[in-house]
Amino acid sequence: MTQTRNGTNWNGVANVEQSIRLILEWLSWAAYAVAPLVLRIALAVSFFRSGLTKWDGFLELSPTAAFLFEEQFKLHIFGGVYGLPAPDTMALLDSVAEIVLPVLLVIGLATRFSALGLLIMIGVIQLVVPEGWANFHLPWAAMALSIIAMGPGRLSLDYLINEVCRSRTSGGAA
Repeated sequence: MTQTRNGTNWNGVANVEQSIRLILEWLSWAAYAVAPLVLRIALAVSFFRSGLTKWDGFLELSPTAAFLFEEQFKLHIFGGVYGLPAPDTMALLDSVAEIVLPVLLVIGLATRFSALGLLIMIGVIQLVVPEGWANFHLPWAAMALSIIAMGPGRLSLDYLINEVCRSRTSGGAA
């Protein structure tokens, strides 16, 4: 045991420091693995729930969805308010995207493209509902951009597919 004049046990302090360092490394590893999944789920939930409200059954768009795009949703650009072009087509595309893109995000397949699709939708939503930027659009955009920048993470099909392809190209038979 190494002690100084004031009686401090330096071996004990070193052990505590090493334990803290190991705990922080483990937390970092765990967060690095789990954070992208949580981020993907957090972004997906709002869009998926919205998408569910736009369908009456399997491949049957609700009349409410078409009504929203025809009568309620208007573009707020250049100081004016304008109707959406092709509202029935927009309603269908939006309704499909609000189901498909969140599912792809959660399972981690085509993750960056799915996040990009949702980011584009967020931009359109911002033009339709400009007062929602602080409470909804900004956090959604931040999540989508984070997913695009960081990628899907280890807990995703994209990661699994990448690992399988990498192992086949690096260790494949000639």
